[in-house]
Amino acid sequence: MNQPLAERLRPRSLDDYIGQLHLVGEGGVVRRMIESGKVSSFILWGPPGVGKTTLARIIANSVNVPFYTLSAVSSGVKEVREVIERCKSDAMNMFSGGRPILFIDEIHRFSKAQQDSLLGAVESGVVTLIGATTENPSFEVIRPLLSRAQVYTLRPLEEADLRHLLDRAVAGDSALQLHGVSIEETTALFRFAGGDARKLLNIIDLLEQSTPQGEPVVINDKVVTERLQENPSAYDKNGEMHYDIISAFIKSIRGSDPDAALYWLARMIRGGEDPEFIARRLLILAAEDISLANPNALLLANATFEAVHKLGFPEGQIPLAECTVYLALSAKSNSTYTGLHNAMKLVEETGDLPVPLHLRNAPTSLMKDMGYGRDYKYAHNYPGNFVVQQFMPDELGHRPLWQPCDNPAEMRSAALQNQRWQQGAGADQEVKQ
Repeated sequence: MNQPLAERLRPRSLDDYIGQLHLVGEGGVVRRMIESGKVSSFILWGPPGVGKTTLARIIANSVNVPFYTLSAVSSGVKEVREVIERCKSDAMNMFSGGRPILFIDEIHRFSKAQQDSLLGAVESGVVTLIGATTENPSFEVIRPLLSRAQVYTLRPLEEADLRHLLDRAVAGDSALQLHGVSIEETTALFRFAGGDARKLLNIIDLLEQSTPQGEPVVINDKVVTERLQENPSAYDKNGEMHYDIISAFIKSIRGSDPDAALYWLARMIRGGEDPEFIARRLLILAAEDISLANPNALLLANATFEAVHKLGFPEGQIPLAECTVYLALSAKSNSTYTGLHNAMKLVEETGDLPVPLHLRNAPTSLMKDMGYGRDYKYAHNYPGNFVVQQFMPDELGHRPLWQPCDNPAEMRSAALQNQRWQQGAGADQEVKQ
């Protein structure tokens, strides 16, 4: 009984496995592989406690081929090569007619060199690879290995799955029965578990072990909240959730939803995200998605970055929230972003065209004799401080690159600009000094 509850209740067959019906239910791809005994290389990707390692062990118990296990935490290239050599020997013996299976837990922790050491064996069919990872394989697994293995996504367990697991634990585990464990309420329990079967069972373990000897173990929302006090966040500052949540945050602001933006901000704060990282993203958004529709947005975003830098957390949370709501409520425009994109594309297409002579600087008499600066019209010598002249390379003429977005500030600026050019075309007379 010294084993943790999660290990005591670990399923040994698909019939005992809970959740992931899209993979192990009737007609599911993993179920079909197990039933046929023909397993191809694949990677199981999902959050902790959803059954990745358990599913690999069920496969080990179900197929009649040699099955090897490595943990990326404690294994290196040497261990990988040793296992591959044993797999080669097994494959030569062909005692079962199937390829040996190598299961690597937390494969995302393997370095590129360690993953490279697997490639030849997987490619040549010496071994069938099953990997398990909590991180996005497209970021953490090398492309050649990823191209030779299917990726199957495991999802957080639903409340019905957790309830099924809880009922099985209370009814089937002798240690829990011995201590008289009873479940009165599950709301807090399931909230703290967060779709993680192992966490759910570990909580039950904790509550059972922290109850005084001889007293019944009664589990309800009050007991769970008091004993656990705080639900640690699953936020990973270096993982996929980091990118997913900042993406949701930025898109919520861009979409003018201050409520959603504040929610995602709170998720990042609670997860321990670097506040200056958040502030930098607000700076980028102010320039890219608000721009001339509200130039004050960039000023506030910059002031927010300075405030966060000086204050740190927790005080820096308030400027971040203020800036988040302000940017979400602001008029939006990507006109300067798209204008720059258009200009970069034009430069790429036309190359390094010469600067028109009248726009060139002429600090020496030789340059003046060559025509540098000749016929340049000084805008402040003209009505309205504007005069029509060629500013782009002569080969291009005038190319419209910036276009206003549909907001009052930019429409006013664009109307004024059009008026200048229309009136300036017939007003070349310089102002008399």
